[in-house]
Amino acid sequence: MSKKKLKQEYEERIGQAMAMLGLISEDTTTPRNIRRAAKESIEMLQNEGVTNAVKASNAISILDDILQDPNMPPYTRVKLWNVISLLEAIKD
Repeated sequence: MSKKKLKQEYEERIGQAMAMLGLISEDTTTPRNIRRAAKESIEMLQNEGVTNAVKASNAISILDDILQDPNMPPYTRVKLWNVISLLEAIKD
């Protein structure tokens, strides 16, 4: 696959992840700290100063920490796992 196609695919993945994180961050049934982590992850993914792989890695790190929260609703946890699996495929 060409570099241009790969970059486009990664940007699509980041876009999908940001959309899913946006839904989580606006869900009032989700605890505030989890919504905050989703917003922080979106900010990481919007950072233009780093490569796509670094963006993904930073966002995964934030989400990984919050996944341990016992107050997280199960459906939110599944959404976060989906976001992480989208982002894990992004490499430099």
